[in-house]
Amino acid sequence: MGVHARHESPRFSGWADRGSGRAPRRQRRTLLAVLVAVVALLAAACSSSSSSPAAASGSSSSTAASSSTAAAKPTGTLVVFAATSLTDAFNKIGQQFEAANPGVTVKFNYNGSSSLATSINQGAPADVFASAAPSNMKTVTDAGEASGTPQDFATNSGEIMVEKGNPKNIKSVSDLANPAIKVVVCAPEVPCGQVATAIFKNAGVTVKPVSQETNVGGVVTKVTLGEADAGIVYVTDVKANAGKATGVTIPADQNDTTEYPIAQLKGAPNATAAAAFISYVLGPQGQAVLASFGFQPPK
Repeated sequence: MGVHARHESPRFSGWADRGSGRAPRRQRRTLLAVLVAVVALLAAACSSSSSSPAAASGSSSSTAASSSTAAAKPTGTLVVFAATSLTDAFNKIGQQFEAANPGVTVKFNYNGSSSLATSINQGAPADVFASAAPSNMKTVTDAGEASGTPQDFATNSGEIMVEKGNPKNIKSVSDLANPAIKVVVCAPEVPCGQVATAIFKNAGVTVKPVSQETNVGGVVTKVTLGEADAGIVYVTDVKANAGKATGVTIPADQNDTTEYPIAQLKGAPNATAAAAFISYVLGPQGQAVLASFGFQPPK
């Protein structure tokens, strides 16, 4: 009986399941496997469906980023208002910047920083302002015409420029106090004029110039043409005119140094190119050009 019971038990169990209206154990396992497979397929379909918009969104984001990058590429005309003393250095920087950014044309307006600041505050259209003194940049920032904080990109110091060969044998700042020496300087409101005023004060001398120019270029012109015996200019101006004039070094305790700040202007017509140009000036390539023309790095 015990053996018979063991043999019959499975069959009995199976028939009992049928009799109770439930599927046999093997069928239930098969049904369970099918259900698991269906659930897995449904889950995969949902995952694929939900990931597709994400992928599409990612693709759209990537495309938008590419478009943004393309849109940020500088093009068009860039107008830079810059101090006269920057003429040679910025002309070269402008050429390099154009070469590095095909499609960009840089146009410079060189003049005394005070004159440029006045023009900007009166609405002259420009993208960038590079001043030869913080005071003139402050005139622009105080008027709310600058975008962001100006950044110093160079420094410059004063030097006496005399006629080539120094025929008057001028050796020091005190020699400029001699009434027989025709001295020309920049106007007091111009950065190079402020430097000259500080130098005369530091040296303890009173100099009566025969002319006050609106920018340092005017001083250079009068000395190199022989219309003046000497003038206070920047170290960079003497270096740039080495074949036309001679420089007389001013001792450090009598000299004066000015900082050159640069800023993008509010409402710049070409803001993208303006930002790129400022970065270029502050970067290694721009700094190398400035150094080659005698400018010192910012403090």
